[in-house]
Amino acid sequence: MSHDNHRPYRVINRRKTRQIFVGSVPIGGDAPITVQSMTNTLTTDVEATVAQVRRLQDVGADIVRISCPDEESTLALAKIIPQIQVPIVADIHFHYKRAIEAAKAGAACLRINPGNIGSKERVAEVVQAAKDYNCAIRIGVNGGSLEKYLQEKYGEPCPEAMVESALTHAKILEDHDFFNFKISVKASDVMLAVAAYKGLSEVCDYPLHLGITEAGGLRSGTIKSSIGIGMLLMQGIGDTIRISLSAEPEEEIRVGFDILKSLGLRHRGVNVISCPSCARQQYDVIKTVELLEQRLSHITTPLTVSVIGCVVNGPGEAKSTDIGFTGGGNGTHQVYIAGLPAHRLKDENIVDHLVMMVEKKAAEIEAEKIALAS
Repeated sequence: MSHDNHRPYRVINRRKTRQIFVGSVPIGGDAPITVQSMTNTLTTDVEATVAQVRRLQDVGADIVRISCPDEESTLALAKIIPQIQVPIVADIHFHYKRAIEAAKAGAACLRINPGNIGSKERVAEVVQAAKDYNCAIRIGVNGGSLEKYLQEKYGEPCPEAMVESALTHAKILEDHDFFNFKISVKASDVMLAVAAYKGLSEVCDYPLHLGITEAGGLRSGTIKSSIGIGMLLMQGIGDTIRISLSAEPEEEIRVGFDILKSLGLRHRGVNVISCPSCARQQYDVIKTVELLEQRLSHITTPLTVSVIGCVVNGPGEAKSTDIGFTGGGNGTHQVYIAGLPAHRLKDENIVDHLVMMVEKKAAEIEAEKIALAS
């Protein structure tokens, strides 16, 4: 029996969805789950928006969304897109002309609900623009802004209403022979969002964009998003995620990757496994981990590092990490490489030494990748 067969609880069987492309980025099918965010600069401030998108690229964003509420914004979009690398989703709400302008400006995807933009002729024009400029579409249903007839029919936002809204919008695109779209059914209520996504996943095979909308500040929003999105991902539901935080957009990307890393669905950067510390700790664990995470934030190579305060759990955790560190007596600690004891280390060198080891290991892994590819 293979090692993996001993651990079936670690396997997440992802829901089979059709695959679409947002620019060059595949969504759905067997593609990695992507992580995205949204700019909060004024779109008309081209310099500030480009700078923010570049910061998002640096922390690993696969896709970035930019709001286009007026014609000035879509004109700015045409100046922004040539200066960045990631595909851009243009956020459109009601005006069909903004969608057409954004497609012409180079947007890779339009976030729009086709049922909200007017007559059949206007919908046809938007779909034709998406076809002409190779744009995907995201149908974005939100529990707080359901159509009036659904509010009257169901009385309040509920999973059934959100699923019905999504399928109604999807049918409009299907009737125009357009299938290059993904769907979201977001709500600020975790249980409502989870139930809506689960219901939608049972009745269609379109890729799903996961999110708990308006989740809150960095701490509370991270918790709500981790619970809701984590519940869905563990059931194999979800093809791209956005963490909605009242915080800098870069934090949304970091949290998104941390959620995927915690479930073994995608790995980027250093995963630090550390203890909460207690009276047994042989060095300042909390301060060490805080400094270590700051110093390792530039590493994109997937690596695991365990930082444990004493020998109770330290050696065991080190067995499953690339680099391990366990506190020992008299200010002398144990360093592990690939689970095996490597050398001892004194107090004053902990962070610098571990950073050096991680950087060296990351460089070796990247060199191996280049060698294998050549």
